[in-house]
Amino acid sequence: QVQLAESGGGVVQAGGSLRLSCAASGSIFSINAMGWHRQAPGKQRELVAGITSGGSTNYADSVKGRFTISRDYAENTLYLQMNGLEPEDTAVYYCNADIAPYSTTYYYRYWGQGTQVTVSS
Repeated sequence: QVQLAESGGGVVQAGGSLRLSCAASGSIFSINAMGWHRQAPGKQRELVAGITSGGSTNYADSVKGRFTISRDYAENTLYLQMNGLEPEDTAVYYCNADIAPYSTTYYYRYWGQGTQVTVSS
């Protein structure tokens, strides 16, 4: 089995920073792309940032210049450094990863359980 476990969410004042982590564990053969999505109340889930196996990154326009996505390949861990947080960033943040388990050569998309980020004004 493969699991993604997020941590690092919380409550912060506007202008503050948080660092989210997402650790992948289990019977992992290979990890391809990883990313962060978020879902605010009453809104659809949206992509925040993504990173390929080669390290190429992409960001939603709303977070460019404020958020940085990175990954530790040895530890199978994904990070999201969030600076200059705004009340509009309040949402549940989900990590995802395209993982090939040891039992197969196919990649499947796995999701974490989500972590709440609340930014107060």
